[in-house]
Amino acid sequence: MKRRGILRLGATVIAGTALGGLAGCTSAPEIAPVPVDPVTGKAVKLKEEPYRLGTGDKVKITVFRHEDLSGEFEVDGNGYLSLPLIGEVRAEGLTARELEDELERRYGDGYLVNPKISVEILNYRPFYILGEVKEPGQYPYEPGMTVLNAVAKAGGFTFRAKQNGILLQRGGADAPPVVVPGNTPIQPGDIITVPERFF
Repeated sequence: MKRRGILRLGATVIAGTALGGLAGCTSAPEIAPVPVDPVTGKAVKLKEEPYRLGTGDKVKITVFRHEDLSGEFEVDGNGYLSLPLIGEVRAEGLTARELEDELERRYGDGYLVNPKISVEILNYRPFYILGEVKEPGQYPYEPGMTVLNAVAKAGGFTFRAKQNGILLQRGGADAPPVVVPGNTPIQPGDIITVPERFF
């Protein structure tokens, strides 16, 4: 039921204002920004956990007192880092802290005495935005981005966009889609789909 520009969608009430061009990342205030299942209309909770590394992430590894072992490295297509002295180390699925622990274990296993290692994420893997945006595709992730920021990066909505039914998948293409409001924070690797409206 639509009344005074507000569209009620299951457990979520989303501002139904026209964001057409989305020149900036401005939008009308949204009420009760709760992600919902597009089939049942029930509220759901998106996964929020420490960031886990994946293919395409770039990290800076510092091995204290060993500049020759330090540097910038990228997680390859198989989820591994190729590092001096110890070779390949699986990074996919690990947090930065877990990777630090694994590297200290590996370097301490016959190579260095009591190694101290830090891991800093330099570049995150991209997110994807599909459907009714002007320039769908993959885009570099920046910390603090929201769904509307992602739409703006993709050139804004097309005139056919269903702006109050944006879908987000977190955890890969097989993850269930969730209807989210525009101010929802996104994560690297998220897949955003703006569906077409049929009226």
